[in-house]
Amino acid sequence: MRLTMAQAIVKFLDKQYIKYDGEVSKFVDGIFTIFGHGMAVGLGQALDQDDHNLNVYQGRNEQGMCHVATAFSKQHNRRKIIACSSSVGPGSANMVTAAATATVNNIPLLLFPSDTFASRQPDPVLQQVQQAYDLTITTNDAFKPVSKYWDRINRPEQLMSALINAMRVLTDPAETGACVISMPQDVEGEAYDYPDYFFEKRIHKINRIVPVKDDVDEIAELINEASYPIAIIGGGVKYSEAGELIDKFLNKYEIPFGETQSGKSAIKSSSKMCLGGIGVTGTYASNIIAKKADLVIAIGSRMTDFTTSSKRLFQNKNCKFVSINVNRFDAYKMDAHQLVADAKLAIEEIDKVLESKNYKTAYTSEIKDAKAKWDKEVERLKNYTYGKNFETLIKPQDPRTVKEYIEKTNGTITQTSAIIALNEFIKDNGIVITAGGSLPSDLQRLWVTDKKDAYHAEYGYSCMGYEVAAALGVKMADEDADVYAVVGDASFQMLNSELSTIIQEGKKVTIVVFDNSGFGCINNLQMNHAVGSLATEFRKRNGQKPDGELLTTDYTKVGEAYGFKGYTCKTLDEFKKALEDAKSVKEPVIIDLKVIPKTMIDGYESWWNVGVAEVGKNKEQEEVYKEIIKGRNEARKY
Repeated sequence: MRLTMAQAIVKFLDKQYIKYDGEVSKFVDGIFTIFGHGMAVGLGQALDQDDHNLNVYQGRNEQGMCHVATAFSKQHNRRKIIACSSSVGPGSANMVTAAATATVNNIPLLLFPSDTFASRQPDPVLQQVQQAYDLTITTNDAFKPVSKYWDRINRPEQLMSALINAMRVLTDPAETGACVISMPQDVEGEAYDYPDYFFEKRIHKINRIVPVKDDVDEIAELINEASYPIAIIGGGVKYSEAGELIDKFLNKYEIPFGETQSGKSAIKSSSKMCLGGIGVTGTYASNIIAKKADLVIAIGSRMTDFTTSSKRLFQNKNCKFVSINVNRFDAYKMDAHQLVADAKLAIEEIDKVLESKNYKTAYTSEIKDAKAKWDKEVERLKNYTYGKNFETLIKPQDPRTVKEYIEKTNGTITQTSAIIALNEFIKDNGIVITAGGSLPSDLQRLWVTDKKDAYHAEYGYSCMGYEVAAALGVKMADEDADVYAVVGDASFQMLNSELSTIIQEGKKVTIVVFDNSGFGCINNLQMNHAVGSLATEFRKRNGQKPDGELLTTDYTKVGEAYGFKGYTCKTLDEFKKALEDAKSVKEPVIIDLKVIPKTMIDGYESWWNVGVAEVGKNKEQEEVYKEIIKGRNEARKY
């Protein structure tokens, strides 16, 4: 078939399918694009004039549209994708952050950034980066560190091996992430006689990795020897669709579990063994049990610093680690005993061994007591409201900002009470989305749901700006779900361009903006480590620093300008009424919550290793440094 390279891309993508647990489904839903220099008349011509069944989506910001695609794939448990394509130069560069976000989270994302001329005849072309020491370098080389597969098509026939390799990675549970195929704009339009068999229907099998018996026996024996084990439920449990089976397993042997951001909602929150989030953003229940644990069973977790409290959480000197993961690299973390296998198949085999040994943990009332103490704390946070004795609940350094914010906005909502109110309203009917900042911290601790995959967090890369775009991606993946994006005002300001795409696609989603006039999470990090409040609150300039009058924004008007139904809420009652009223609204909704700064939660029995100044101008800073050194000395070294 004589086709241009771009036409071959379209024809190939339209014929890709996957098979998982015996079910075959179409893998590529469509292509998201912002047409520009380098692909508007190349790939654009192919999408416009060729016969295909791919949906074409129009983005507003290249990073944003890639976040839509990432969220779409994640909500489909990585079994469906939307490819993304951009123009040369800044369009391509805008996708780099999104590529990193997908790669860190092991979410398949296929990117086709346009590139300069392979012939170099017109160099330097518009938007071309030129390096005198290496003329092969373009903007697209920036994708190499953040991709799982990278290629550049300098001849049209190279496309065939490139696309097949991209599919290899995109459909590999252990290695998936961003796959980047750069398209030089002259090659994009060049024709080649492609063999017809290249465009035949391909079914890529996503197979469950079968556990090795020796490894199963080793892991089962370690569990059998443990008196106080704790399990960590990671994203691998969700993608394996093993939640229900693992829940039964853990309850059968009375093994409590904590959840990572990615693993949350893989198992019902109502499970007797569920302790909630674990680590730096974990609950008291999870972290206090983890401190005593003599065995940690990580299932599908990358064991990041937030999950392990920078490797200091597990205080039992005799604690051992087990890791069940499809990725061998991740399975080796924490010097764990590894079982490289699918989570569902691994637990099925371990269960057979433990059952023959009549295993039970030694827990008596510890799990129940820890959960009861946390439930009491949640009730306090639910009722943590502005009013009598409010000032006694905030730290001494906070009143200036708190007082000024309330005076300027009349907002009296606390962050924790708003999260709990939203959770109670959604119950098990909706999906909540969150990303970087203090909101994922509070949500991981406070959010409860028995709806499978109803908690959608991007915290592997902690990418602020993910939330609005992700709301669209999740809604596209699950049309029947009520979708709520919970986003801080700083994150909303970073990237809200896909509000327009949401209107264009006609999707009913609800964006809840928690407005506290700044980067509240990082402001806390500064002030809790003896640094002043510097450029983390939204303030007008005052001399050398932005330390003047507090700035406030009307986010309702921003949403309304795009066509959203807007609500501004200054009290918790107003928020509850807005949620109820918005149920009957047909168009997408934006709710501007005026949330009092400093009303997020502190850590519970957790610690985070951050780089702090060894020397400073005050004693407080010296004390902070000593505490950090103490924590580092108490943490595992690798």
